[in-house]
Amino acid sequence: MIFSISQQVPRAFCAACCFLFLCSALPGAHFRNQAPAPTQEGAKQSSVQGPPLRIPRQQAQTTAALDGRVRDAGSPESARPVSAVMLTLRNLQSGQVFSGVSSGEGVFRLFPLPPGRYELRVEAKDYTPFVLADLTLQPDEVVTLEISLVSAATIEGRSRLPRLPELGPALSAEAQPSFGSYREFHHRLDSDPNYIENISPDTLPPVADVYNKVPNRWALEQPDYRRYSQKGEYIYTKTRWYDPFNRNRFKGDEPIWPGFLGQQTFLNLTASSETFFDGRRVPSPSNVSTQRPGSSGFFGKGEQAFLDQTLRFTFDLFHGDAAFKPVDWRVRITPEISLNNLKVRDLGIIGPDVRSGTNRFDTHVGLQEAFVEVKLHDLGPNYDFISARAGIQQFNADFRGFLFVDEQPAVRIFGNFHSGRIEYNLAYFQFLEKNTNSGLSTFERRHQQVLLGNAYLQDFFFPGYTAEFVAAWNKDDPSVHYDDNGFLVRPSPIGNVINQNPGAGPILHGIRVGYFGWLGSGHMRRINLTHAFYQALGEDTFNPIAGKRVTVNAQMAAAEISYDKDWIRYRVSAFYTSGDSNPRDSRARGFDSIVDLPNFAGGLFSFWNREGIRFLGSGVLLTTPGSLIPSLRSSKEEGQANFVNPGIFLANAGADFDITPKLRGFANFNFLRFERTEALEFLLFQSPIRHTIGEDFGVGVEYRPPLSENIILTGGASALQPGQGFKDIYTGRTLFSLFGSAKFTF
Repeated sequence: MIFSISQQVPRAFCAACCFLFLCSALPGAHFRNQAPAPTQEGAKQSSVQGPPLRIPRQQAQTTAALDGRVRDAGSPESARPVSAVMLTLRNLQSGQVFSGVSSGEGVFRLFPLPPGRYELRVEAKDYTPFVLADLTLQPDEVVTLEISLVSAATIEGRSRLPRLPELGPALSAEAQPSFGSYREFHHRLDSDPNYIENISPDTLPPVADVYNKVPNRWALEQPDYRRYSQKGEYIYTKTRWYDPFNRNRFKGDEPIWPGFLGQQTFLNLTASSETFFDGRRVPSPSNVSTQRPGSSGFFGKGEQAFLDQTLRFTFDLFHGDAAFKPVDWRVRITPEISLNNLKVRDLGIIGPDVRSGTNRFDTHVGLQEAFVEVKLHDLGPNYDFISARAGIQQFNADFRGFLFVDEQPAVRIFGNFHSGRIEYNLAYFQFLEKNTNSGLSTFERRHQQVLLGNAYLQDFFFPGYTAEFVAAWNKDDPSVHYDDNGFLVRPSPIGNVINQNPGAGPILHGIRVGYFGWLGSGHMRRINLTHAFYQALGEDTFNPIAGKRVTVNAQMAAAEISYDKDWIRYRVSAFYTSGDSNPRDSRARGFDSIVDLPNFAGGLFSFWNREGIRFLGSGVLLTTPGSLIPSLRSSKEEGQANFVNPGIFLANAGADFDITPKLRGFANFNFLRFERTEALEFLLFQSPIRHTIGEDFGVGVEYRPPLSENIILTGGASALQPGQGFKDIYTGRTLFSLFGSAKFTF
């Protein structure tokens, strides 16, 4: 439908005379009870019959008029009029209805009309009805309409949608004209939002009529554009291979080789450099050969300085879409280089040979990721899928890293269903040996396997809460292994040590333990909640402390509640692992993990979590670096799990501060105590050993200068004030750690 608008204001007597002349040439408009003119029926108000009235020569001050003509839209050049068109005008406020019929020339006039908002309906035989939903008439105003009707035959034969160049501009929202003016409308059918075409749903338009095909949308060059002279992140920034913040082919923003690999194959290169420093004081037993002649103390100087520089590169080639939809296939390779240096003050710490001195520098190159991933099947339209991944890969068994966090060779099946509300993993791991000083992988196979499955259920009990169920099986076969510094780590050099070589005897130290866990993370209104529980069941074929085969029955529990207020998160938490009350019986009740790295109770801002504390000169550690459990194992990565240990109870209080969007602060306090001390008393031939370990204090900051993860500066300090139980084993000297790191990522 098409109607045009023009405005004229009678400002002079000459214009009024011209108007009267035009009115005399048009057929008269009368109410229905007056005899109709030979060329046009008059307008009527259906609710009230009025007396005969001629169109006045001058408009009334409180009424409005509507006139115009109706033509056939199929003949825009000839403008063929449409006669006998029924026009119905309904007042939207009062409900009054006015009607009229067009003349043989398609001319119509409705007059007088009260000012207000109206709905106009135009109907004619063999034509599609036209409805103008909202038409406002002002007092002392004449509105002229030019209406184009589309024949029903044209609508039925129409088989395509309007193409973009054929659509005219939308009607401008101009201000209402002043009283006493004219308005003319030029209406287009395809730009009227109130006009609905009844196109059959079975008739689909050709694709070329709806879309403009672009062979390679990635090849569209962006024009040179700079609105301001200042530097910054503006639209149309030119791409540079060294710029990770803007469009970059090497960061997966566009296909890497569209001519050969297609337009859905991307490459994401990631390079990171992390420099880490840790200055600490930890208990260091003095050996027979000491660095300082004449020193007679059992404990030597425990100050140490450790510096580590790592370079990590990731090559990630994948096929699919860059967001939402899971990739069709992926190949990822991640090598890592480590350069580290350790400086100590006593002999026999960096190696069993005291001739090694007090300083050690080591380098290692490891392959941390090397896997192939393939999507096996799409399970539904909401991106539910099932995929398989084989090779060296990262894996975390739960929310906070209580059970298993590592990079090991594995075959993994994973995916989700129920519109992503349920996620699942099923993985089988075959372990590799680790480098002692860097923690990176080697290419030497270790006789340890882990079978693990877990499932995440979103909105499990209530919206915002995600539950996780875990089942794992740890099979660690007997073996003899010395670490890269020359220390024996398998079997643990404590208690009864037997020959682990195959064929040496019927008794070999092997671990067969299953884990079953229920964990949760989420929030209830403004209360954040995290909890975990693990049950360990199985056997140790020869535990060195018990000196016999033992059955394992141990538990772990953890819970954290936090509350966000403004820019501070307040949190309290507790951590518990069961301890063994009788180290010489056939039941092991001390809990131990597979390879844990808990982000809990302060994480690495806790001295007890960050630092490894040697258990005197026994060759095992009371607690390993990056663990909360006093497991008495020789090494977390290279040793074997030990379920005859004292266990622990930890109570935590802390706060996280979002000081600025770039700067965060952390404060943490832990109270630590042994759950049982019988295993410690047995190994040290000392009784009693009390339960209190001490108080652990920690503070830290994290600064991100570009407000992203590309540059992260971290620093902190932590200290352990020994309690009575810790003093019974070591000394009362305060232990501390000062640390900092700088990480840069491309």
